[in-house]
Amino acid sequence: MTAEAPIEETPAARISARVESRRDQFIALADAVWDHPETRFEEHVSSRLLADALEAEGFHVERGVAGMETAFVASIGSGAPVIALLGEFDALTGLSQRGGASAHEPLEPGGNGHGCGHNLLGTAALAAAVAARDDLHARGRLEGAGTLRFYGCPGEEGGSGKTFMVREGLFDDVDAALTWHPMTFTGLFSTPTLANIQAYFRFHGTAAHAANSPHLGRSALDAVELMNIGANYLREHVPEQARLHYAITDSGGSSPNVVQDSAEVLYLVRAPAMPETEEIYARLQDVARGAALMTGTTVEVTFDKACSSYLPNRTLEALMFEQIQTLGAPDFDDSDQHYARTIADTITPTGRHADLDGMRRMTGSDTQNCIETFENQVLADAVLAPGDGREIMKGSTDVGDVSRVVPTAQCYVSCFAIGTALHTWQVVAQGRSALGHKGMLKAAEILGSTAVRLLEDPECVSRARQELTRASERAPYSCPIPAGVTPSPLAC
Repeated sequence: MTAEAPIEETPAARISARVESRRDQFIALADAVWDHPETRFEEHVSSRLLADALEAEGFHVERGVAGMETAFVASIGSGAPVIALLGEFDALTGLSQRGGASAHEPLEPGGNGHGCGHNLLGTAALAAAVAARDDLHARGRLEGAGTLRFYGCPGEEGGSGKTFMVREGLFDDVDAALTWHPMTFTGLFSTPTLANIQAYFRFHGTAAHAANSPHLGRSALDAVELMNIGANYLREHVPEQARLHYAITDSGGSSPNVVQDSAEVLYLVRAPAMPETEEIYARLQDVARGAALMTGTTVEVTFDKACSSYLPNRTLEALMFEQIQTLGAPDFDDSDQHYARTIADTITPTGRHADLDGMRRMTGSDTQNCIETFENQVLADAVLAPGDGREIMKGSTDVGDVSRVVPTAQCYVSCFAIGTALHTWQVVAQGRSALGHKGMLKAAEILGSTAVRLLEDPECVSRARQELTRASERAPYSCPIPAGVTPSPLAC
């Protein structure tokens, strides 16, 4: 029997070797989650796959936490510090797509698909937890080093699962939280995001024969349409970075000769801070009441979910960026370049320009020359330095609520061809390809080595908490989801 080759002593090198030794296992797990695309709070197979894998690794798994069947927490070790790795695994509706393809090829018309790469996101966080555990165990540090946790977080897409977990106190004893997101480049996720509130507006009217007795009818669909018109005018009078989105989830029927007695629209309101979001939401409710008054209908408002804006922690980011610089971007080969080029051919010049412009706005000035190099590439193969933090990322994430109660750091890792937009079939296709797998494994290395560094550096953990405390004094946190609201699958 040959002796096992010694593992290098830097945390990044040790964790990288641990992840690499299990790469096939982690890739198979990510692909299994990809094969079962499930939407918010219905991720029964995906959740079980990840929870079972951690349980098999010796983690203590508590399932069905915070009132969500698909939420779980897996822990190993004991005492402080408690380091959390956040994993997501939910998919999106209408994005079914063949993996590894270079053209739009739905596997199931109208079916679900992993259009935001959460099959990679959750598996990388799991791989980081396992690799960190293996490293601590091999060095005799597992007992007494602290607690390592994986949070299985359902419903990030339109459900704010983490916000419910925060509301129920699941992060109360956590000292630091780490996560990542698949992207077209590698670097820190160091910008604030938009807060949001989502609610259903259901109008109730009176059915009637649309030709014989229209005067007896009160159209709920008319009310929905008038509300949408009012919301369009409202857009002119909200802060520049605010957003209003809607989807008609129930048009009231398919017969034009029947006055629709019920109809429903789902609204998502976003703004840079929760107080602004709440103010716009209150005005939107006034618009709905006005639409009901104009049509002689009534309106029922159902608060669905909300999440706070993300609060970066510069202390943790500095530590994480050290690991990113040490480990570098994924090492893409000629085969990866060829596949990425076939994906790039499906992306418009406008889409590619928008992605590169986003990189410029979210990263530091010393990386601008690097981004200029990307102009002639299909894959971003270099690490981009963080920006000054003043730019706001226009999307939202329920990591925001975690960041308001626990010092939190995130990173991006290149998994997709430059120009790939999230929530598209191109993301789904690349999420089950060597591109996505390589980015996922690199993310696992970054998260795992950062977690080990934190477990062995209580002073850094303390500084990160002090930074959060100062920020909380300026803007105290209150969970944006009221106590009576419970997690639910998409009503549509």
